[in-house]
Amino acid sequence: MSIVITGNPGVGKHTITKKISEILNYPIIDINIFAKNLGLFEKNENTNDVDTQKLAKIITNEKLNGKIIVGHLAPYVLKKNQIEIIIILRRNPYELESVYKERNYSEIKIKENIGSEILGIISHDTIKKFEEKAFQIDVSKQSIEKVVEKVLEVISKKEGNEEVDWLNLVTKNNDLKKFFTH
Repeated sequence: MSIVITGNPGVGKHTITKKISEILNYPIIDINIFAKNLGLFEKNENTNDVDTQKLAKIITNEKLNGKIIVGHLAPYVLKKNQIEIIIILRRNPYELESVYKERNYSEIKIKENIGSEILGIISHDTIKKFEEKAFQIDVSKQSIEKVVEKVLEVISKKEGNEEVDWLNLVTKNNDLKKFFTH
């Protein structure tokens, strides 16, 4: 079985992947490290850009069975037939704001990442591409142990998709201007 864990920066992908890897005894393929080792990262101001088309061609030849693949680029570089299940970790944008500030992200990078989570861009792209193989889990205000438990349950049953709608929450709180520049 190949398991993928994806989501926006700061949702806990690597922490959860490490715990799942220890429990299932699966090696980890970190898409960012994989791309970096191939020299596919290009530094642009505060970001690292990746040629996802080149990366997708290369990763297509990788043996992914019995591995956990982690990274926010997963929906853009993996193919549906390469994986068995893909889990999208989602986190409340108000929590993410604190995570990004702790990481010293610039204001622009904070807004871009929070905006992506609010709009559910990675989630939407993942569900559209992987359909019934994709499952969302809301990690907000949850312990690592609880999230690991939920992930393992989804892996074993291939069910348990959670409905996540941050746009509705942010709109209700009248905070669209806080997270989106005009």
